[in-house]
Amino acid sequence: MTKSSKRPPAGLPDKDTLVAFLREAGSAEKTDIARHFGLKGGDRRALREMIRELEAEGRLGKRGRKGFSEAGALPPVGVADVIERDGDGELYVRLVEASPDAPRAILMPDKSKAAPGLGDRVLVKFQRGAEGWEARLIKKLDVGTNRVLGVIRKSARETRVEPVDRRSKDVLLVPQAQSGDLRDGDLVLAAIEKGDHRYGPKRGKILEHIGKEDDPRAASLIAIHAHGVPTGFSEAVEREAEDQALPTLKGREDLREVPFITIDPADARDHDDAVYAARDEDSKNEGGWIVWVAIADVAAYVRPGSQLDREARDKGNSTYFPDRVEPMLPEVLSNGLCSLKEGENRACLAVRMVFDKDGRKTGHRFVRGLMRSHAKLSYEQAQAAIDGQTDDTTGPIMDAILNPLWNAYHAMLKGRLKRSPLQIESAERRIRMAPDGGIASIEKRTSLEAHRLIEEMMIQANVCAAETLEQKKTPLIYRVHDAPSQEKIFNLADFLSTIGKPWNKGEPGTTKRFNKLLDETRDTEHADVVNEVVLRSQMQAIYSPENIGHFGLNLDRYAHFTSPIRRYSDLIVHRGLIRALNLGKDGLTDREIAELPAIAEGVTMTERRSMAAERDAMDRYIAAYLEEHVGATFAGRITGVTRFGLFIRLEETGADGLVPVSTLGSEYFTHDDRAHALVGERTGKRFTLGRMVEVKLREATPVTGGLVFEMLSEPEPRDPNAPAPRYGMRGRGGDGPPMRGKNRPGGPKPRNGSKPSGGLKGVRKGKRK
Repeated sequence: MTKSSKRPPAGLPDKDTLVAFLREAGSAEKTDIARHFGLKGGDRRALREMIRELEAEGRLGKRGRKGFSEAGALPPVGVADVIERDGDGELYVRLVEASPDAPRAILMPDKSKAAPGLGDRVLVKFQRGAEGWEARLIKKLDVGTNRVLGVIRKSARETRVEPVDRRSKDVLLVPQAQSGDLRDGDLVLAAIEKGDHRYGPKRGKILEHIGKEDDPRAASLIAIHAHGVPTGFSEAVEREAEDQALPTLKGREDLREVPFITIDPADARDHDDAVYAARDEDSKNEGGWIVWVAIADVAAYVRPGSQLDREARDKGNSTYFPDRVEPMLPEVLSNGLCSLKEGENRACLAVRMVFDKDGRKTGHRFVRGLMRSHAKLSYEQAQAAIDGQTDDTTGPIMDAILNPLWNAYHAMLKGRLKRSPLQIESAERRIRMAPDGGIASIEKRTSLEAHRLIEEMMIQANVCAAETLEQKKTPLIYRVHDAPSQEKIFNLADFLSTIGKPWNKGEPGTTKRFNKLLDETRDTEHADVVNEVVLRSQMQAIYSPENIGHFGLNLDRYAHFTSPIRRYSDLIVHRGLIRALNLGKDGLTDREIAELPAIAEGVTMTERRSMAAERDAMDRYIAAYLEEHVGATFAGRITGVTRFGLFIRLEETGADGLVPVSTLGSEYFTHDDRAHALVGERTGKRFTLGRMVEVKLREATPVTGGLVFEMLSEPEPRDPNAPAPRYGMRGRGGDGPPMRGKNRPGGPKPRNGSKPSGGLKGVRKGKRK
């Protein structure tokens, strides 16, 4: 707590005095407030009542577990996470111990410091700016910030390490004694040696040789090391996994006659969910359906406090790359005992759900069972069967299994449409690897009804888990997704006004309102950009022991239950159900309940770490694929507009790259953030967000994932409603000739390939929803 400069007189303060104290202190707990004002006995009780009233009035907010602060206020200095990069490339941070309604702050650029990246933890100074809260970087707090992952570059005179991180400026000089065994193009991990680095390059010490930059696996290797994704397992964990016994019926319900099937990607190796549906024979539920979802009983093998459990918690989740998976659990479990393989007995935690003919869930119950999958299908295989193209596997199960599944889904779909979850379309790409480790192709993922069937059944099972734990008053980790902030709604409204789609800034952003907008623009030239802007206006989903609902799914309560092989959050929910329903002795422990806030924060961090690593690997693979096409022209769309250039997404591959502002033409372009456009100061011509353009690929750098384009399309004419341009205007106030290069406002152009976040990632079968 920051000490006040003047000690107040003893006695209960009034509300304004208390708020003023917290404004100056940043935050304080009740005991600190009472001590500061010298309160005892009855005054302390009155203080608690005053705090409750101020919370109800919206003037105070919680800070951490016990602290309080002025609503919407931030401390002078704090530890924050970099949570987001907006469409204009600006970074935003949020205080680590922040309440759900705490404001985010824009991270102000500081050329003297290396910029942090998404997911980094930083120490910052907060202050109120003209347009909201601003944060100024003091230092990065990430472990290992004195390490550089880079590529060896050898010359006749010296050996250097060039960082693979596009944001890093730490080129290291390697001592001659260490450079003998190094070869040009080696991937290495180096440490920055202490010393005076004001003159010349910093000196580095080689810690580890990782591979070669031309290795087909280099993209995922770099991503793994750059983001600190844990790899492999200790010998103790491997032994513990191998010592597990096959499941038996002891303490379980026999579900082996229920004809469950698995439906997964064609290349899936771990199968953690199986489904089955049948008509409800209850005369009171005419036209209704029984839907079963069985999930691998990972809790039976990964017990609280074990070595397996500790390493699973550290990993948090599995991480998926085009050429490999870094699993949360050893392969003997993830692809073996826990995987619901066809024809093999498997332990499961299953939920039997009842839906009426309109898709409303009327009841459910959980059982711990022993099941046996009757068929293993891919999404494409199941979809083809429903479309009339059966094979030797799907033909015999059409009437008994597949048709009832689809009929049950169509009933559930009525309930989903009534609920109106957010209907954003996310165009995912998939990289297909060649046998030699190279890239065979980059393809758009096709969205099938089979995907949506499994997704909806998983969502309903997740809802059942949250409802049951709440009903049994058992603490849990929720999957929560907050509604868009007012700031995001205002930014969306500003953009929509540029394409003639009005959105009242006072209008709340509900899922129905967003879906109405998406439906109105779906078949227009603005469809893609509106989908992208709505996507960027959403908050990120997180894990939390405190429930605020799930905005995107439009659900009051939601928890992840369906993927315990690859998500630690789901394993915690499984243990909670076992405890709540007395299904065994391996349920959630009292110690875990006390640690739920820390566990939730940890799995949120590991999820974002994996997402960042997966995204970086994808960028590098795409850059490697396009390296042979430098000089070729491509159709693309402007997906981001910043003061330093335009971000372009290629239509065919989904690759993202930069057109630097310094290459746009003979005049100086300024950034109009309200119009999401770069505008020529002399002519008023514009490059606007969402526009289709033609670009030429100038640079592709696989080791960093950077792509640089040249704009071939001409800018659009000046907006007739915009103020007339003034020749020679420099920056916002001065007069004189237009400036170019490093002397222009905003400084030099960014390093090649810098790019904004791609926003929320598409979800497969509840993977990250």
